[in-house]
Amino acid sequence: VGAPDRDRNAIKSIAALKEGDKIKIPGLVIPKAIKALMRLRLFDDVQVIQSKVDGEIVHLTIVLIERPTLARYSYTGIKKSKHDDLNDIVRNILNKGGIVTDAAKELARLKLEKYFTDQGKLDSEVTVEEIADEIKPNSVRLIFNISESDRAKVQDITFTGNNEVSSRKLRKKMKNTKRKGTWFKKTKFIYDDYKEDKESIVAYCDSVWREADGDMQVLVNIHEGNRYYFRDVAWKGNSLYTDDQLAAVLGIVKGDAYDPELLQNRLTYSLDGRDVSSLYMDDGYLFFDIKPTEVSVTNDSIDLEMRIYEGPQATINEVRITGNDRTHESVVRRTVRTRPGQKFSRSQIIRSQREIINLGYFNPENMDIQTPVNPQRGTVDIEYVLEERPSDQLELSAGYGGASGLIGTLGVTFNNFSLQNVRHKETWSPLPQGDGQKLSLRIQSNSRFFRSYNFSFTEPWLGGKKPNSFTLGAVHSAIDYSQFGQGALNITRIFAGLGTLLKWPDDFFSSSTTVNLETIKLDEYLNSVFQVKDSRGQFVTIRNGSFKNFSLTQTFTRSSISDPLYPRRGSRVSLSLQLTPPWSLMGVGKSDGLTDIEKATIIQICNEERGPVNPLSPAEEENKISSVENANKFEWLEYHKWKFNSEWYFNVVDKLVFMTSIKMGFLGGYGDIGIPPFERFQLGGDGLSNQNSALTGTEIISLRGYETNEINNNRPAAIYDKFTVELRYPLSLNPSST
Repeated sequence: VGAPDRDRNAIKSIAALKEGDKIKIPGLVIPKAIKALMRLRLFDDVQVIQSKVDGEIVHLTIVLIERPTLARYSYTGIKKSKHDDLNDIVRNILNKGGIVTDAAKELARLKLEKYFTDQGKLDSEVTVEEIADEIKPNSVRLIFNISESDRAKVQDITFTGNNEVSSRKLRKKMKNTKRKGTWFKKTKFIYDDYKEDKESIVAYCDSVWREADGDMQVLVNIHEGNRYYFRDVAWKGNSLYTDDQLAAVLGIVKGDAYDPELLQNRLTYSLDGRDVSSLYMDDGYLFFDIKPTEVSVTNDSIDLEMRIYEGPQATINEVRITGNDRTHESVVRRTVRTRPGQKFSRSQIIRSQREIINLGYFNPENMDIQTPVNPQRGTVDIEYVLEERPSDQLELSAGYGGASGLIGTLGVTFNNFSLQNVRHKETWSPLPQGDGQKLSLRIQSNSRFFRSYNFSFTEPWLGGKKPNSFTLGAVHSAIDYSQFGQGALNITRIFAGLGTLLKWPDDFFSSSTTVNLETIKLDEYLNSVFQVKDSRGQFVTIRNGSFKNFSLTQTFTRSSISDPLYPRRGSRVSLSLQLTPPWSLMGVGKSDGLTDIEKATIIQICNEERGPVNPLSPAEEENKISSVENANKFEWLEYHKWKFNSEWYFNVVDKLVFMTSIKMGFLGGYGDIGIPPFERFQLGGDGLSNQNSALTGTEIISLRGYETNEINNNRPAAIYDKFTVELRYPLSLNPSST
């Protein structure tokens, strides 16, 4: 009787009561059956009743009072954003439809309290309320009432007994436990993290207590002992490399101060790749292991024996890529350096990680690499676990500028475009994507005085077999202030470029070659910044003329940065040369001065435009003639332009980065013709929103805090150098942050 949903035959089997068996009443069989059923923890009460006696036959009835099952559970006193985390905890203890026991409820309560304690909220409390469910019979719902406290902060960390090492250095060793006032670090107190920190400084004893305001005080008592030094280092078990080769990589010599952390880094993993493990693991020895053993301690010196297990070489079995929801797998796979059948190489995995991040399509903070090993077969699988992040950009603005009329900008950049899927509408989101191509379109206009059109397309793997990039683009900019008597400027440029990765001096080098075809037209442009020195040694402004700028640009770059969005380590160095043919030496263009008739005609036209009451002065006439002569001289621009850029990134701690930069530029001419008025350098702006390089024919060099018109005597120059030192810290690396 009771428990209608339970299997009757199973209950009789567990009770070990079977029709036809002989039993004694009273006896041991019935109490044993009751205990067996109670051990199931399914019932609150079990009774065996003698319902009828017929001679030597007895009829028994098993009466069961079933424990309630769990219908559902909920939380009070906590934000909904934390429900998923709490559900993961409760789900491992209590299942919907399962039996609810006091032990299970208490375990769930303790686990929830530990969740908040691990966050430093030491005074959080959880109670469990059980209520009969109104919908499902013989079931209950649980309500976890949560009182969440504030985080306990570490008020201070003090040390005693440290004479040789300062308290400041010891606090730096405690990477997880920070006191109040520490920049960029959370100061919550988490006991497990504190225990780990304490072990990292080899503490002798410690004390932890709470102040009246709830903040934590940490006192660490240090027994420093004597200072020790490395003496003899012996190698055992090495057959692939000699003792001298391993010692050179280790870089620790007799007499160096004993530093266990340095020793561990040089043996297992060092950011600069200088460690013994890399020597083996880059050659396939995945199962390599090394254990430094202290074999002798004499006075203040320590002898070490490096016990090596080289093991067999491991071969890559499978290379899997997951998480690339939008990017085609072939785009990722062509960048990785690990291939099935190759020997395992840790450095190639690290390099593959860098190349995937540099694609810009995935979140570097959530990227993971799994390397499951099959020791029996001597193989290893490599799985790159990725998370797509938004990489496209949309720029849209509009307004009304009074005399300027309607002002608007529309710009789109698709960094993961797919040209071959244009005809397949199902791949559009909003445009076809996934092939790693880049398409950029930008239109800017104020309808009356200014228009700019920009287009570029880049295929990073031309032909699909090698990382040879192809870029095609066009730019047109027009400024028209003629209705105000200030003239007009028009620049049109098309360009095409080829890039390739180099294997020498190493495979961090790349080469890029670009052909530029540009025309520049000036029509009495009074805002002109194009100046040259004439034969008199005076600056003359070029306001009229049509100029042709045909150039070839060759750039060599070495880039080892880890992330183009926020580099933390590595460097980027580039040297470029942009040059035109020496037109004047080839007899192209007009380098001779004007004839007297041409000069007189120019002066006459200018005076007619100015009117009889405002003729040109002799000095103005001379400047006008000099301007026209120089415009004719530079009709075909000729120059050689050199640029050197270098950036070096050092990860100081966590996400804090120290960056140094050196940038230089030089513009020179051929023969006696001189330096042209275009392609010069001008300082100003932040380098992010400068469009002037496309508008005025000059190259803007960013200078934070100063616009180009705010710097005195800031005329475009033919040479510059800029030295920068920066401390960088990211406010957010979340790709979806706004």
